[in-house]
This record gives sequence, structure tokens and C-alpha cells, in this order.
Amino acid sequence: MPLARSLSITSLSGLEEWDEEFDLEDAVLFEIAWEVANKVGGIYTVIQTKARLTAEEWGENYFLVGPYVESNVRTQVELIEPTNPALKRAIDKMNSSGCKVYFGRWLIEGSPYVVLIDVAFTAWNLDKWKKELWDNFSIGVPWFDREANDAVLFGFLTAWLLGEVGSQCEEPPHILAHFHEWLAGLGLALCRQRQLPVATIFTTHATLLGRYLCAGSVDFYNNLADFNVDKEAGDRQIYHRYCLERTAARCAHVFTTVSQITAVEAEHLLKRKPDIITPNGLNVKKFSAMHEFQNLHAQSKNRIQEFIRGHFYGHLDFNLDKCLFLFIAGRYEFSNKGADIFLEALARLNYLLRVNHSDVTVVAFFIMPARTNNFNVETLKGQAVRKQLWDTAQTVKERFGKKLYESLLVGQLPDVSKMLDKDDFTMMKRAIFATQRQCQPPICTHNMLEDSNDPILTCIRRIGLFNSSADRVKVIFHPEFLSSTSPLLPMDYEEFVRGCHLGVFPSYYEPWGYTPAECTVMGIPSISTNLSGFGCFMEEHIADPSAYGIYILDRRYRGVDESCNQLTSYLFQFCQQSRRARIIQRNRTERLSDLLDWRYLGRYYISARHMALGRLVKHLFFTHSAQGFRYPRPASVPPSPSLSRHSSPRQSEAEEDDDRYDEDAEAEKDRLNIRQAKALAHYVIVTQPTQPNSNNFPVQTLKQ
Repeated sequence: MPLARSLSITSLSGLEEWDEEFDLEDAVLFEIAWEVANKVGGIYTVIQTKARLTAEEWGENYFLVGPYVESNVRTQVELIEPTNPALKRAIDKMNSSGCKVYFGRWLIEGSPYVVLIDVAFTAWNLDKWKKELWDNFSIGVPWFDREANDAVLFGFLTAWLLGEVGSQCEEPPHILAHFHEWLAGLGLALCRQRQLPVATIFTTHATLLGRYLCAGSVDFYNNLADFNVDKEAGDRQIYHRYCLERTAARCAHVFTTVSQITAVEAEHLLKRKPDIITPNGLNVKKFSAMHEFQNLHAQSKNRIQEFIRGHFYGHLDFNLDKCLFLFIAGRYEFSNKGADIFLEALARLNYLLRVNHSDVTVVAFFIMPARTNNFNVETLKGQAVRKQLWDTAQTVKERFGKKLYESLLVGQLPDVSKMLDKDDFTMMKRAIFATQRQCQPPICTHNMLEDSNDPILTCIRRIGLFNSSADRVKVIFHPEFLSSTSPLLPMDYEEFVRGCHLGVFPSYYEPWGYTPAECTVMGIPSISTNLSGFGCFMEEHIADPSAYGIYILDRRYRGVDESCNQLTSYLFQFCQQSRRARIIQRNRTERLSDLLDWRYLGRYYISARHMALGRLVKHLFFTHSAQGFRYPRPASVPPSPSLSRHSSPRQSEAEEDDDRYDEDAEAEKDRLNIRQAKALAHYVIVTQPTQPNSNNFPVQTLKQ
């Protein structure tokens, strides 16, 4: 079956095009994950954003495989008849054998085909398949672990599907199956155990054991080589899950992970070094606003300011025009996501701003979903008071305007003392009295179910950031996902990010990090760490990340207190920037968008697929090593005299909003500088079918 395929290239200036032809026209790609049309975590974003590019590349031969969840299917999937004859016969045979397999189109960009398997419908096979799992792999799954039980059912059903597709084809096809995470990994191991003609790729987006160890306040990265992995997994009652993940990693033709830092982790915990790093990208076109992104920032910022006016009513003693909005967002993992070090740095920043008599006010948002029972009444009251004040002002304005109009009609200048009558003053006084507040503005926008034990609230009580008038740093904890339908802060996440000035993500454990990547493509500077995949990727690809608004915090080679001081320094320097300097920095940040586009990062997945098919068919197979590109320092940024003055744009001694800033000239300087950079050397990976190594994989040699 011919492929309707377009080349995967990038539009980034300075990056050379990559036009490797895919010469196996009868190849079929199945991408298998528990989060296909089923949002659970970050893997959903990976698959959803990459789908359009992969569908363009593989055409009718690309199929996503996931679980059937009825509530999701009703809103996200259009069920249709299978278009591939061999796949249709395979699905019909499985359905006639007691399974429920559905076929359709996922209603996202690219409209990829999806095969959805109802794992609950075949739960009667669970005991039989668990016995087979024990007999073949010596892995036992306890009855009470529902997630692991679903992984067993899903794994056996996907292996069954791939086997049926191969048997229903008139000619043996080149089937490529890409499995994501341990929940889908059993299907890969079964394909190898049954010797199916399927080239397999396994991608781990974060190791199970690594996430558990970091959550337990362990000095993780300094002790990677010393962990007794079997004991550690057993102590945390995840040994069976760990075995499923490790088996998939060891059995795959090609093993990949999302970042260099996770590759080191996987090598020690899963006992196999990844073959290729496949960084996570974004569909940049979704976020692109051409030259309007600065206007979008201003519009979204105004909406956040409206929320602030209501939240701090009665205590609005700071200038909103000199107010900076910082935020941290993600899963509520207090230490792993760096919320602990961020709060400590905010306390130190508050001290620095106060002793330096700064007129800048910082409002830090914590967007981390937690257990709540409702909105905080005081928070809702604040928004009601703000709306009442606005309505009062509009009423008085209409009366004032009518009297002014009538005075001008008769040819007289208005008597200002008669423009507002007694009723107007009474109305305004009542509105002012309504804004009086005896308590401090609330920190949390919701009522927490475990207020006394909540990590963020407990830390705030310790450091004493209670949103008092003397504090130059204010904290707002929003323990719920943002939504445009919220009565409190009616904004989508994308709008909210655009309206902020800086994203702060000082994570200790972050295999990739979509939140700083999303900030980058929307032109918002961010702080990440050298323990996150995104931070390592940017350090590798950009000569001076901070010049582009990407601040990399050192949490790998420094202690917690040193890292906290470094974060405080970054925040204080950012607060000292002029408005003009922040505009220049946002322009530079936005220019990095193409570096995170799937049309550039998709080449790493192409390389992995070529390698997997080469190892399966044992032919001489050529592929690129998917080397990256390194951004130089912007030509317009002067050298920094010391590390204490980072290379963000120089701030003015005073506000220089009137100084002319030519954005096109600034961009042209960067483009010329990028073109002058030397291209990285390309290598060819030659797969030699002779003399296989101990893993029964063809030996690789590199030729320049």
C-alpha cells in the first residue's frame, strides 16, 4: 500500500532541511498508548500534538491504538468502518472471538485513525492471561492493583491485534509498533515472545521507580548507581509494575526516552541505555500569533488584572502597572515540581524588594489541582464587589455624560459643581464602604479538604507570606485547572500563560517539561532546571539560554540553599528589568518556537523508526543520527561582566518606554547570527546484520 507522505522539515532559520526518503512503501505504523483519546497526563499531549505530523508522514498507514472509554469516545472520536482491508478482517475476527474493538477517527488536528479496545469487556480472560504472563515472564500481578490488571488486558489485546493484522495480510507487511510507557509495554514483550514480524519501539516518558524515589525525598541523582532497584520497587509495592516496564525496555528493538537526564536514569534503573533521545515537541502553529503575540499578552494581562482587583479589594495599595505575574503549574507534586524551592525563593525575594524600597509588586500563582470542596466564599465575594464597583462607576458615568451633553447643547460650559448630585455621591460612598475589609486577602481560592496538612499552605504559614500590605510578594493558590467557564478566573490555560510575565518551574524531577515549552512558544520567559528534560535540551541547543529568556537553574551540582539563592537572584534581576527590556526579551523567547516544533523534533522519531525496521529486517539500512542545532548568543546582547549579572537584556536606569525599538532589525541580527553558525556534522548509522551482539541486535558503526 503506497504511502501518502510529506517530508518532515523545519522552517527554522539556520536549520538545514532533512529530506530522508522512507523506502518501505508497504510499512504500517501502530502507535500504542493508554492515553490515546484518553487524557490522563502529559503523554496525551505528546500523542495529540504529534498526530498531525505523523499522519502527514504515513498517510493511510498510521493507526493509534488505545483503550475504549465511552465518555471520551462520545466527545472525541467519530466511529467509522476500518479503511484498511487487512485491519478490518483482523478487527472482525477479534470481535467474533469475544472482544470489542472499535475503529474511528480521533477529532484532533490531523484526524488520525484510532483503534480502541474495550479492556473491560474481555476481563473474563484476566486470570488465564495472568497465568500466561507468569509462565512466560515470571511476573505476577496482584489482584487488587486495578491499573496493572488493565495493563495486562491491554497488553494481551494489542499483541492479539498486531498478530491478527500480520496474518490477515496477503503479503507480509513491515509492521512497526511504537509503545509508550509501562501500561502499554506488555504488548511489546508478547510480540517478541511470540516472534511476531513486528519492529518494536518502547518510549519511557518517566521511569516508574524514579518518580516514586523522588517523591520520597531521596538524593536521587547522586545515588543512581547505588540503588538496589528490586528492593526499592518491592518496598514501594510496585515491583510487578517495575518488571513490566523493565521487560518492555529490554525486549524492544529500539528503546527511547524523552531527554538526556531521563536516559541516565533509565540506564541505571531499567538496565538498558536508550538508543535514541526523542524530545517532546509542540504543534507550534496552534500557538503562533505572528506579530500579534505582544498584543495578546497585553489583552490577557488585563484580564488577570481584573481578577487581581477583585481578589485584593480593600487592600489594593499597589500599582497594577508595575505588577509582575509569575506562575507555576502542573501536577501537585510539591517537591518534584519545585514548589518548595519556589516558595522559599519568594520569601527571600520579598525581603529584597522591601529593603531596596522597590515599587514593583510580584503576584505568584500556583496552579496545581488538589482536593477541594468548593470556591472560597471570600474569593467569590471579591469578584462580586469588583463587579458592583464597575456597575456603579458606569451608572455615574452615564449620568455625568448626559448632563454634560445637555449643557453643551445649550452652548454653555458645564458647572462642574453641579455635574454630580447628592444621589451620585451617596451611591459612590456606599460602593466605597462596600470595599472595606477586615481580613487579609485570601491565599487559596478554594476550600481545601485537608487545609492543615496541605504542603503549599503549610509552607506559606512557615515563611509568613500572608498577602499583607507590607509584602511586595503576593501569593495566590488556585487548586484547580483553569477554565474559561470558571466564575472566578474565567480564562483558559493558554490565555493565562500569555498574560503572565514569567513561568517558574524549578523541578527536581521532570523528565521533559511541557509547561516551560508552552511558555516558550507563546513568547513568555521561563525558569527551569538542569534536572528537567527541557532545561537540558535548551542548554544543549542554545549557546546562552538566558539571553533568550530561558533561565536554567542548577539543581544538579548545587545544594538546595545554593539553588534557592540562584533562583532568588534570577527573580530579583527580572523584577529590575524595565518594561522595554521585557518586551525585547519576549521577542527573543518567541523566536525559539520553531526549535520546539514537531516538524523539527519529529526527525528523532523518524530516526528511531528507521533503526527499528532495520534491526527487524536485517538489511543494510541508512539513517541520520538526528543531530540538533545550537543557537548562538544573540548578536545584540553585550557580554555579561559576571555571572551575577545574567545576560538578559540590560535594564534601563529609568523606564525607557519612549526609546525606539525596531523589532524587525533585532530579529534580522539574530537570523544573521544563526546563519553564521557552523552546521553540526551528520553521521550515518549503518546496520550490519552479521555478528549480532549479546542483545541479538545488529552492531552499529558510525561513519562521518
